[in-house]
Amino acid sequence: MRSPLVSVEWLHEHLGDPQLRIVDCRFSLQDPLAGRRAYEAEHLPGAIFLDLEQDLCAPVRPDRKGGRHPLPSPEALAATLGRAGLGNEHLVVAYDDPPTGGMYAPHLWWLLRWLGHDRVAVLDGGIRAWKEAGYGVSSVQIEHPRTTFRASPRPEMVVDAEAVARRPAGTILLDSRAPERYRGEVEPLDPVAGHIPGAINRNWLDNLEASGRFKAAEVLQQRFAGLEGPIIAYCGSGVSATVNVLALELIGKPAKLYAGSWSDWVSDESRPVARGDA
Repeated sequence: MRSPLVSVEWLHEHLGDPQLRIVDCRFSLQDPLAGRRAYEAEHLPGAIFLDLEQDLCAPVRPDRKGGRHPLPSPEALAATLGRAGLGNEHLVVAYDDPPTGGMYAPHLWWLLRWLGHDRVAVLDGGIRAWKEAGYGVSSVQIEHPRTTFRASPRPEMVVDAEAVARRPAGTILLDSRAPERYRGEVEPLDPVAGHIPGAINRNWLDNLEASGRFKAAEVLQQRFAGLEGPIIAYCGSGVSATVNVLALELIGKPAKLYAGSWSDWVSDESRPVARGDA
């Protein structure tokens, strides 16, 4: 794929491609069953559903190490993909429901690239843009034949808390959460408020237009202007930060992901916490 994004027009033209696999990634942190209910009610023709917590994450550990959405092992994720009928030969298009629900398709995009699969893209604008273009939806649930997905992991794409703590001078640590969570004014999901010392804030949601589509490259260039050097992105649990990673990919600025993110960072009470704008 030459771009991590495809348009609804492109996808509509390619619906009959036997190598295409469309994945509905809708989810709600407030209501974990909402995405599946939405899929069962209506989805893009031929789409399957993968659940963030049941399919795309490892179980949460009792000590909270790894955060609220722990990264699965490559072997476990490859097995899940194979059971869903996603193989190395397939072109995967992930979609969700942006803007506010627009973090889950980029998360699957990142996971597949982490496994070494480059034939993956996010549907720009998601199901909302699809329906606004006048394209039909379906309630028919299909099952693809099981296959084998062979993972070729790219460990260089991800870092852990130790790597964040020992990051070289000049590394940009990008907090992808809402500004009020970054400043530590509110924390609706994790037991400690604030941010990792030295991090700067770029809210993931600001990559998207009100329509849910990604902003133009020149706008993204301005948004991330001045960020020169290695970049590590994090958020609350490693999901919404992938929107920043994708936006940076669009403008030629590769970024690594701290997969455990803030929820992993604060699982160790000895780690420092900053509050405010600094």
